[in-house]
Amino acid sequence: AELKGSALTDSSISIRDYDASPEIPNTYVPYRNANLLCMAVSWAEVISAGKIYIGAVEIDSSGYPDCRKSFFVAMQKAIDTGSLSGSKIQIETPLIDLSKAEIVKLGYSLNAPFELSWSCYRDNDLACGSCDSCVLRLKAFAGAGIPDPISYQRR
Repeated sequence: AELKGSALTDSSISIRDYDASPEIPNTYVPYRNANLLCMAVSWAEVISAGKIYIGAVEIDSSGYPDCRKSFFVAMQKAIDTGSLSGSKIQIETPLIDLSKAEIVKLGYSLNAPFELSWSCYRDNDLACGSCDSCVLRLKAFAGAGIPDPISYQRR
């Protein structure tokens, strides 16, 4: 919570409504995926894991710079350079090239419990329906032709 600069970590910044502009939303948390990957690499070395999976999506999202393929290529180089020799830890990004609608279809085919998933940046009880994450989720379900099972303040 002490990390400032993002509407998700700084309560003095209001989460903006989705506006489809090319500007990165104020919900971007600086270097979030790098931090998550660094923790995962540390643990992977300890347990001798060979792969780390992350559900990042490059297309059809908010344009966060740490969700790009080029970011994961660079992080892989850092892992190769900064890990124990022979650890061979690989980052796997199985969703990186899928649209969110394709991800919903895939989840549906796997019987994913979408009713237990949450995307809203504003509320934990009833999704707002207007933040970036809600709008992209609603578009994904509509594009997949599958009803979104959670409730929204506005659709």
